[in-house]
Amino acid sequence: MPGIDECLLEAMRLPGARGAALVDWTSGLALGTVGEAPGGDHETTAAEAAELARMAAEHGAFATQADDGHPTVEDVIVSNHDSYHLLRFVDTSFDSSVFLHLWLGREEGNLALARIRLGEMAARLVLG
Repeated sequence: MPGIDECLLEAMRLPGARGAALVDWTSGLALGTVGEAPGGDHETTAAEAAELARMAAEHGAFATQADDGHPTVEDVIVSNHDSYHLLRFVDTSFDSSVFLHLWLGREEGNLALARIRLGEMAARLVLG
């Protein structure tokens, strides 16, 4: 079972991967980063992505709460003219307030493959 560093390095092996991070969406802090960051700053990117993740996970228009209290949103996808941002929520034994953020180049990346693989990585990720 991979830890944070192994998981992020695995994400960077996906076609078109530019950068990846594990982010706590309650604090906006990056718990680990690898590769490039949009705008050049991983901490700013983590804080901004956390706002988006928090909105998706906490607002009823996007998600309902599962019986166990965890958010039911699996991922959030944002596309722009040259890239994709994939935020994949990680189910944890504590409060499930973390997500993987993968930044993909649009020409080289495969969004469907990245979504599947990031889901697999999130399921195997060991935090603690």
